[in-house]
Amino acid sequence: MKNLRVGPVIWLLLPATALVAQQPATSLPAAPPATAAPAAPARPPVNPAMDAFYQLGPDSLPRDGVPKGKFSGPHTLPSTVFPGTQHTYYVYVPAQYDPAQPAAVMIFNDGQAMMAEPGDVQAQNVLDNLIYRREIPVMLGVFINPGRRPDQPEPTPRDWGDRTTNRADEYNPPTDKYAHVIVDELMPALKKDYNLSPDPNLHGIMGSSSGGCAAFGVAWFRSDDFRKVITFVGSFTDIRGEFIYPELIAASERKPLRIFMQDGRNDNRFPTNPNRDWFYQNVRLVAALTAKGYDLNYTWGIGNHGQKQGGAIFPEMMRWLWRDQPVTTDPADVIERSFRAPATAATESVVTPVK
Repeated sequence: MKNLRVGPVIWLLLPATALVAQQPATSLPAAPPATAAPAAPARPPVNPAMDAFYQLGPDSLPRDGVPKGKFSGPHTLPSTVFPGTQHTYYVYVPAQYDPAQPAAVMIFNDGQAMMAEPGDVQAQNVLDNLIYRREIPVMLGVFINPGRRPDQPEPTPRDWGDRTTNRADEYNPPTDKYAHVIVDELMPALKKDYNLSPDPNLHGIMGSSSGGCAAFGVAWFRSDDFRKVITFVGSFTDIRGEFIYPELIAASERKPLRIFMQDGRNDNRFPTNPNRDWFYQNVRLVAALTAKGYDLNYTWGIGNHGQKQGGAIFPEMMRWLWRDQPVTTDPADVIERSFRAPATAATESVVTPVK
């Protein structure tokens, strides 16, 4: 491993499947001086080969002998927070889900991309593999698409809906409106059909790009309800003012959050405008969180704006995020030392296949 120290933050490049230890960062990185910007081009060309080394590992793929969960949906969630719009969502119910036992929950923004097979994340496979090996608790995976009017098209893994849905209005503004969608509209709908734990430490949310901003915002504004967050290439820039979080963090009491952030050095870069520089703003956010003492992990890779690196390390992110699940050290506990068996066949009837 080679460490490159730039300013007060250590940037580390690791293999795709490795975790990065927390690094000290006591002050916000200074914005690069305007005189340092190259005359042209203002925005360096993107090299797509930078993502070539980030590939899904075995924990992101179906494994022989691992019980598979089932999708329920699509479900439609009308929104009063954004009148006239609705959200499509799917619930992934692991084979080990028992309605008699409260389950954890993980929300996936841009659900259509996070669940796509083939895809860059395939989160449902990660849930199957890690739950089976007791590396994360039994949890429901909820894949929610950006909101849209009935006359607008559903987002797809190729078109995430920035120009055709309500995605930009929901995900980008640093306000509590999208948090209301998740906490006050989605969670009550889920609780009607599933036994969810009321513990906010067992509620996680994640997203990529603007969806990462939305995930962070849900936990920031509603930390009494959600306390675990993952972001891929978060768009914490001047899109609707997202670059203000470091200052909010510095001015606020520390919240009980656990956060894992990922970005690449070849994310969208704007040398002439730091507020529009994706990588710089992610580093700045990490510095603010670290200075405030947050439970934080992060990794800086070499990739572009996308889900390649995040998807490749997603299993490790989940292990770290959910590392505080109860455990027994009793060597005679044969259940704790075995794979998690599926729930009884009687409980499987609560799940319906995706249409």
